[in-house]
Amino acid sequence: MFKKILVPTDGSALALRAASTAVQLAKAHGAQVIGVYVIDPFPYIGIGDASAAGLQAYLAESRSVAGQALDELGKVFAAEGVPFAGDTIERNVVYEGVIETAQAEGCDLIVMASHGRQGVKALVLGSVAQKVLTHTRLPVLIVKD
Repeated sequence: MFKKILVPTDGSALALRAASTAVQLAKAHGAQVIGVYVIDPFPYIGIGDASAAGLQAYLAESRSVAGQALDELGKVFAAEGVPFAGDTIERNVVYEGVIETAQAEGCDLIVMASHGRQGVKALVLGSVAQKVLTHTRLPVLIVKD
């Protein structure tokens, strides 16, 4: 049924739990897994040399964190013999990056984590998972905290 599963990660333990769920689905369906880490862009104001240096430092650190998160995610799938490829992208809005990656890769399922915030925290912090659910036509499996 599912041939290509997208698993977004933020490097958290909860994202690894979502990967554990995705690996079982991938094994059951003979699916490939695509991991994605979406980097928020640097809040660049364009004034002075310090801004350019800050941008480079930010991007280097962000790519390092993304690489580590995707490596950890990949280990979950490698341990079970499930094909995995990871990708790091930069987008202004994280949920849009998740959806764009799913579409570009031809994924037919998104498996992602949610912290399950409610009330004021959900309103203030927002939820990437909620926004993905709202804006994609693909099936989404949410693994909650």
